[in-house]
Parts: sequence; structure tokens; C-alpha cells
Amino acid sequence: MEPDNTPCSDFMDRVHDSSGPNGLKQEKQLSASERRYFSFCRRKSFATFVKSKKDEEEGSTSWCCCGETFREHSAIHKHVARTHDAEIQQLTQATYEHLMSQLEEEPESQQQPNMCAAEPVDITAWIPETGHIPEEQLQKGPGKVLLYYHYCQIDNPHAICAWQKALCEKLRLTGKVRVATEGINGTVGGTNIATDIYTDAMRSHPLFKMDKEDFKKSDGGAECFSDLRVGVYKEIVPMGVDPDVISYKLAGVHLEPEEFHKEVEALLAKEDSCNDTILLDCRNFYESKIGQFTQCLAPDIRKFSYFPDYVDQNLELFRDKKVLMYCTGGIRCERGSAYLRSKDVCKEVYQLKGGIHKYLEQFPEGFYRGKLFVFDERYAISSNDDIISDCRYCGSPWDQYKLCSTQFCCQLVLSCPGCRETGHTACCPTCQTKGQAQSEDSSAPQHHKEECECTGGRPRIPQDV
Repeated sequence: MEPDNTPCSDFMDRVHDSSGPNGLKQEKQLSASERRYFSFCRRKSFATFVKSKKDEEEGSTSWCCCGETFREHSAIHKHVARTHDAEIQQLTQATYEHLMSQLEEEPESQQQPNMCAAEPVDITAWIPETGHIPEEQLQKGPGKVLLYYHYCQIDNPHAICAWQKALCEKLRLTGKVRVATEGINGTVGGTNIATDIYTDAMRSHPLFKMDKEDFKKSDGGAECFSDLRVGVYKEIVPMGVDPDVISYKLAGVHLEPEEFHKEVEALLAKEDSCNDTILLDCRNFYESKIGQFTQCLAPDIRKFSYFPDYVDQNLELFRDKKVLMYCTGGIRCERGSAYLRSKDVCKEVYQLKGGIHKYLEQFPEGFYRGKLFVFDERYAISSNDDIISDCRYCGSPWDQYKLCSTQFCCQLVLSCPGCRETGHTACCPTCQTKGQAQSEDSSAPQHHKEECECTGGRPRIPQDV
């Protein structure tokens, strides 16, 4: 969606300021960024409405509305503003709601293509010279996957985004990088030499000042991702809460892996007699299903953006408790612990520094059992041999995810080799039936979002109190 540049824009802004109290009150309740989106949708809706009244005759410059003919832009604009304000408000609201529903996972660079153009910045000084390195060493050979994040003030995220894209392309890296005014979050894969150069480039950039310990490494490479995606976002981890309202700066106390290990050890030693401490998994249900800390609380949520609602609906669970939080690499705990602390119900809030990734480097046979879910085509990495999950169909121990075989379904399924051989390759029996029907009837309508018992039967926000 592109912003409208017709002469009516300023006129419409003035008209809206004097319109009915409901629309004005609604817009005042929005945040600054939301007001910009709302204003953009209002102008777009107005222009669309005016365009719908234009005479379709070729070469015509007149508009027909309410039985009248208007031959000047200003005349039709004034008529629509005065006579059709209620309709414009309805169109604006619908357009705004549709836009906001798409923003959670879509980069800001795609959300607002002409609304916040970045000033051109020379990024060549931030790109390392690789002419002395054979191209083959950047493309072939043993490799790694890096996982990292860094919170800092970025005044020009679009410049950092352009730099990241150019840097990754030059080093033949694939993966995902999120940039925002609050920092950067990424996971990229490539050869050992390519990822080493990338790490050095990140550490030498004047904005980040990162240490080697800030990068979590695992065996992999560029093949672990299907492509490279770099974008500017509102948040570097999508919790759905404005970073200006709940900042990472409010996060809980960071515990080194050794300290966290001792805390969990003390908790487990007390067994059932300890009810004043909660070991909280901040990840999604499909992550904790295949690996988790012993005796943790793992919320049955599908997305991290559901976590704030989960906290709100289970506040009594955390009241006067000491909370030990953990996630994959630490970034979700930064915002999650800040949100929990903002409720002012917990006695203490701690988080595992570096996440499970760093904990397993020091305690591969520690209190975390099973696989560690990762967001690339490996789906999981392991440091111990425990299997804590079961096959969806036969119940035998199994923890290797695959995508549901039904077209357009994005659910992950745990189906062991034996069950897959018998055709059980979908996430649930309902989806399996749909998949079979699709294969038998190629003319069946195709739905881009599969609804099945995996999603329909799970409450969006579970009640754990």
C-alpha cells in the first residue's frame, strides 16, 4: 500500500480535526507511530472514495456523486469531506485494522515504502575487504550458524539494514536479520571463514561494540536457511508491545550459566517443598515440547506475541514469586522479563544470560534435557541423548520435526519413520484427511492458512493459575 500524494491530503487533515468526537478521540488514544499509520489510511481511503466517483469516460475530468457533477478536484474533495465523512471513517478504520494485522511480522521497509525514506549513507567503510579470499572458501566447506542480538540506540536503522544486506550477500550468508531503532537481532549461516569475517565486522562496527561471547555458534552453514531476509522492524523480537512503553532496560537480573545452574539445582533439591520459585520457559509450545529444563513451567502459547496476554491472565501465578526465566538465546527474556517486572507482582525476576544456547555450551548434560529448537531448516540441535517428546501417532519416543505434508499448512509434526511409512505425515488426523482430499481432487480450493485441530483445539492464551 502506497501513500496518496493528491492535493486533498492537507485539506483532509484539517477536515478530520473538526470532525465528530469519536474519530478524533480514537486517534488521540493511539501512539505516535499508530497515528501516522491511521493518518496514512485516512488519506488513502479518502482518495480511493474520490476515485470511485470519477467519470469512467476516457479523457473525462469530472466526478459524479449524489446526483451532482463536479469538474474540479477541490469541489469533489469538499463534497466528499462534508457529505460522506461517516463512510470515510468506516473505510479508514477497516483499512487501518487490516494494515495493523500485517505489521507484526512484516518489515517496516515493506510496511511503509514511501513514509519514512532513509537518507543515503555510505556503507562501504563498514564492508570488509575479501579480495584475498578465494570465492570457494566463502561458498564451500565446513560452516556455522550464528545467533546473536544486541540492544542499542540506532538512529538510522535503514542504513544498518542496507549494510547488513550488502555484508551478508558479499559473504554468501543466508538467514534472517531484524533491525530496529532499539537494536539488532540475527541468525545467519555460512562457511567458517565467512561467519568469522561477519563476526569481526559486527564487533568492529562503532554502534555495536560486541564481544565474541555475544555470538552463539552451532554446526551448520548457508544451507540451513532457504534465503536471506534483512528488514527494518518495530521490535527486534516480536512481542507486540511498543519498545518505548516496555523497554529492554527494565529487564530482570542476568544470571551467568553457572549461576543459573546453581539456582535450578537448589530448586530441584527442595522438590515439592519449594513453592516460592517458578522456572519459566519463555518459548513457544513446540519448542519446549522437545526440550526443556526439569520441572519448568512451559506456557502452551504458539507465538511470543501471546506472552504478554499470558502474563496478564495468570498474574496470581507469579505473585510474590521468585521467577527464573530462560529462552533460546536470551533475547525473548530481555523483553519478557521487562514486561513481567512492569506488573509489579513478582518478588524477584532473573533470566539466563545467553539463553539455553550458552547454558548447553557449559552444561551439555545439565538440567536442560532434550533438543534445542532452532528457527532454521535444522529445526533442532542436541547436546544430550534424551528424547522427552513422542510421535504424534504411535506415542513412541521421537523429537525430530518435519513440516506437515498438507499443502499450505505450516504446522510442525512429530511423526516417527514407521508412521511416516504408513502415510501419517500430517500434523493431525484432520489435516491428514484434508491432504488426501487435495491430492485426489486437484481442483479443490486452495487455502493459504490451514485450519485444523492443532490450532482450533488450542486456547490462544492458556490459564495456568
